[in-house]
Amino acid sequence: MSSLNVRPAAESAYDVVALGEVMLRLDPGDRRVRTARSFDVWEGGGEYNVARGLRRCFGLRGAIVTALADNEIGRLVEDFMLTGGLDTQYVQWVPYDGIGRTVRNGLNFTERGFGARGAVGVSDRGNTAISQMKPEDVDWDALFARGVRWLHTGGIFAALSESSADVAEAAMSAARRHGTIVSYDLNYRPSLWKGIGGEERAREVNRRLASHVDVMIGNEEDFTASLGFEVEGVDENLTDLDTGAFRAMIKTASEAYPNFQVIATTLRGVRSASRNDWGAIAWSRAEGFAEATHRADLEIFDRVGGGDSFASGLAYGLMELGSLQEAVEYGAAHGALAMTTPGDTTMATLAEVAKLAGGGSARVQR
Repeated sequence: MSSLNVRPAAESAYDVVALGEVMLRLDPGDRRVRTARSFDVWEGGGEYNVARGLRRCFGLRGAIVTALADNEIGRLVEDFMLTGGLDTQYVQWVPYDGIGRTVRNGLNFTERGFGARGAVGVSDRGNTAISQMKPEDVDWDALFARGVRWLHTGGIFAALSESSADVAEAAMSAARRHGTIVSYDLNYRPSLWKGIGGEERAREVNRRLASHVDVMIGNEEDFTASLGFEVEGVDENLTDLDTGAFRAMIKTASEAYPNFQVIATTLRGVRSASRNDWGAIAWSRAEGFAEATHRADLEIFDRVGGGDSFASGLAYGLMELGSLQEAVEYGAAHGALAMTTPGDTTMATLAEVAKLAGGGSARVQR
């Protein structure tokens, strides 16, 4: 018995649509932002990364709904999205005022961290085009009437402005009307909620949106800060991740939100910026609990995007593989592989994910 009743691919224009901001990521490599003289440039966004992963690693058809200021930076982000293989026809282009006084594109400066020095992210995304998006800017019913198997959005997008949560709710409601599975990654970011009410506001918004969700995703901090579900026995540094405590939290969440069909959480124990314990656990009403292979002391090159890659692997498994156990294994394996390369987005292949999920090693391929 499968965990989800997903629309057949043959009856759908898209396998996945993502709703969220796409920023330009400036990466100082092995240096610090404060002392860098050059940056590598990538694109990234918590919601976009999931759809891009489903397209580039798993070969599914995807589209991105976002908004960009129409200038050279916006067109650079578009170029990245085109490379990512997503349909960009639902990108809203907003006229640029010349200096970004009223509308601009988001920038994200991110250090990978190393050893005792943790990763650091500094967002520069106020007054961005997508933060000003309104629910009526997209004909949601027309989009989902084309046939969409899966919609993904999350707590990063919902935190951008007062109207962002309304946009998310409009999209999620329309998706459910048309039989589309809705997944939501809580992705709690203290910096995004800091100036607009903090945890209290985050809980208010995320609890409202949670009623439209089929597949809820997050880590221990996300479920606590965004929905108010405590994970008992997890220490402040997240070094002792007891799956029993997560099972209890998931059970409580499933009872509070009967619309949740699947709940999934990543398990990350931070030994240092370069070495993490990594795993995942998932639950569905149809299949109960499933736990991925635990990878102790996993070497990390760039942790940013690991959770998004978990989400895309999980979604692929739920759409294409049939069992929750396979889905959570593919999610955890994809996240592990994504953290071995730079940038927010995956560079893994489906064959690599399948091999690692099946117990394969890192021996050289010749």
